[in-house]
Amino acid sequence: MGRYGPRVRILVTNDDGIDSIGLHVLARAMATIGDVVVAAPDKEYSGYGAAFGPLHLIQPEVHRARIDGIDEVWSVTGPPALCVMFGRLDLFGHYDLVVAGINPGANVGRSVYHSGTVGACLTARNGGVSGVAVSQSVESFGVEGQAWEETLADQPWHSAATVAAAVVEGLVTGLPESPVVLNINVPGRELAGIRGWKRTEVGIEPPRSMATAHLEPRPGHTDAFRVKMDWGEAIELPEHTDGGAVMAGWVSVGWLGRLESTEPGFGGASEAESRLDKLLH
Repeated sequence: MGRYGPRVRILVTNDDGIDSIGLHVLARAMATIGDVVVAAPDKEYSGYGAAFGPLHLIQPEVHRARIDGIDEVWSVTGPPALCVMFGRLDLFGHYDLVVAGINPGANVGRSVYHSGTVGACLTARNGGVSGVAVSQSVESFGVEGQAWEETLADQPWHSAATVAAAVVEGLVTGLPESPVVLNINVPGRELAGIRGWKRTEVGIEPPRSMATAHLEPRPGHTDAFRVKMDWGEAIELPEHTDGGAVMAGWVSVGWLGRLESTEPGFGGASEAESRLDKLLH
C-alpha cells in the first residue's frame, strides 16, 4: 500500500531509446511514487509521433534490459507508441499511468504533433489510460523537440525529474475516469533558477525551427541527393504559449485535447460535399 492506497503502477517510456539518461532519471523519480515498469525503444525514435510502424515488416521483439534502481525493464524494437500499445495488451502487466521522457529538447508548438514523447501519451489515452509527457529545453541548442548528444553533457535532468515527480504525485491522488494527456516542458535550468509554472496553450512555432532545406547531390550516385537542412535563429514567443513560457524560464503545463470534427464554414467545403451528393446519389 502507498500513501494514496494501493500503489499505482506506472509505465515509463521515451522516444530517445533505452540508454537515454533522461529515461533512467525519470524512471527512478517515478519509483518513489509507484511501481515502475520501463518499456522503451531499443534505439532513438524521435519524431515518430504516435506511429506504430509497419508491424508485419519490423516483426517487433522485446528484450530484457537494465536500469539501476528499476526491477522490470524492457527494450522494444519499435517506437514509443508501440511500447505503450504492447502495455495496453498486458504484455508488461496492467498499468495505471504512462509517463514519457525526459525528452532532451522542449516539445512545444508544432513539435507537439511530431513528438514521440507526446505520441506515447496520446496512444495511452486512446487505450483508456492517462499520460504525462515530460520534456526539458536544452539551453545551448535544441530544435523541433530534439537536441544533439554533445549538447547534453551538463543537462540538469534532476530538475525535470523533480518537477515531473511533483505533478505525477498529485495526479495519482485522483486519476480521472476519462483519461487525459498532460504535456510538461521544463526549462533546462537548476530548480532554483525556474521562475514558476504557467498553464499554457500549444503555440504555432517551437523556439527554434528548421529554416531552409536544399538538395545536395550524392557523389557517385546519379539522381540521388541528400537533404541539407539549416536551422534558424531563436524566435521570441509569447509567454502564454508553451514555447514562450519555457523560453522565459517557466515550467509549461499544457493539457492536450483530442482531435475533434468541426464545421468548415467556407465555400469550397460546401462545393466538395455537393459533389459527393451528385456522385453518391
